[in-house]
Amino acid sequence: MHRYGDEVAAVARPLRDPGDLNVLIDRVGDARVVLIGEASHGTHEFYAWRAELTARLIEERAFSFVAVEGDWPDCARVDAAVRGGPAPREALLAYDRWPTWMWANEELVDFAEWLRGHNARHRAAVGFHGLDVYSLWESLREILVWLRAHDPELVPVALRAYHCLEPYHEDPSAYAYATRFVPHSCEDQVVRMLVELRGADFEVWQNAEVVAGAEHYYRAMMQGGARSWNVRDRHMDATLGRLFDHYGPGARAVVWAHNTHVGDGRATEQSLHGEVTLGELARERFGADNVVLVGLGSHRGTVVAGRSWGAPMEVMGVPAGRPGSIEDVLHAVAPPAAMFVFPPLGDRPDLLVDAVPHRAIGVVYRPERDHWANYVPSALGDRYDAFLWVDRTRALRPLHPMHIDTREPETYPSGV
Repeated sequence: MHRYGDEVAAVARPLRDPGDLNVLIDRVGDARVVLIGEASHGTHEFYAWRAELTARLIEERAFSFVAVEGDWPDCARVDAAVRGGPAPREALLAYDRWPTWMWANEELVDFAEWLRGHNARHRAAVGFHGLDVYSLWESLREILVWLRAHDPELVPVALRAYHCLEPYHEDPSAYAYATRFVPHSCEDQVVRMLVELRGADFEVWQNAEVVAGAEHYYRAMMQGGARSWNVRDRHMDATLGRLFDHYGPGARAVVWAHNTHVGDGRATEQSLHGEVTLGELARERFGADNVVLVGLGSHRGTVVAGRSWGAPMEVMGVPAGRPGSIEDVLHAVAPPAAMFVFPPLGDRPDLLVDAVPHRAIGVVYRPERDHWANYVPSALGDRYDAFLWVDRTRALRPLHPMHIDTREPETYPSGV
């Protein structure tokens, strides 16, 4: 028996159907924010269980909106769909910027269809919004379209920002490199636009905040280190705060993002690198008692990812968890699917306080490197408040065509 065996057995609960989430629903209680993670951006079970938990929070605890690690303009189309606009599948197929599979997938179609039905039966619609910072040019276009229709006197201020960025042909890397080697940026034009649009329609103001955040983010990319990561997570935190202000007193939010954003970075090596995380910032903004952080993980299976940034999406095999990792421990001693709701500080077993490697697969993944990359040493009980575990997982189902290689590594790779 693994040295953590008895500890895991004491806190593990089988996870067979949505009814098994009752203990976690009770743990949420009156919390204002529940952040639900994923160990990859391409795993069916992570999306499916996240959707099941979210649906119960919406139905039973009256959560007000879902905010995701996605771009504001793309998610605005989904928000319109779940409020009775165009069909969710149509809205999700419009995701056309890499990595499209993160949101253009059958799993999200299923959830969006469910949310659309829920909203049709209730007076207060539950929204769906993007928190991320990447949509610089898309958000600029949304601003110009809105201003031309509703406030043409402000069009010139947005055009100045647009014309400043226009020479880079919507290539963020080109803009980032230009700001590194030439003493020029579009920061002043973007900030002026943001100041002018404060107090405008919420959608156009949020798009202006995205433009400002994205311009800052792409400049920060050239600095290296933790700076660009922190610009991004702080932007997501600020967007979440604006959404709470927009929805008003009593609002409650479910957030979907990768474990590396959802978890509290102070319980990982991220803090040693100077990185802050959305989960950490949420605990600071709302108070730890008002926030529940839920991580997800698996031992092996298949996943959708790309082998480099912008590469074609593929179904890849995920090898068995690294020896000694959280994934290896839970494979040895936990049920095939399990839920862990962590006890208070004084009652925690060693598995929740020791720094144990915990796998994180991004949109870029090279399975052959899994034995030395992709793991974040984590004190699991401080990083999350609860954890959902599925031993063997499968790739999610993208809406767009992709390369499929269903081979799954049979053993943990060594010497690769």
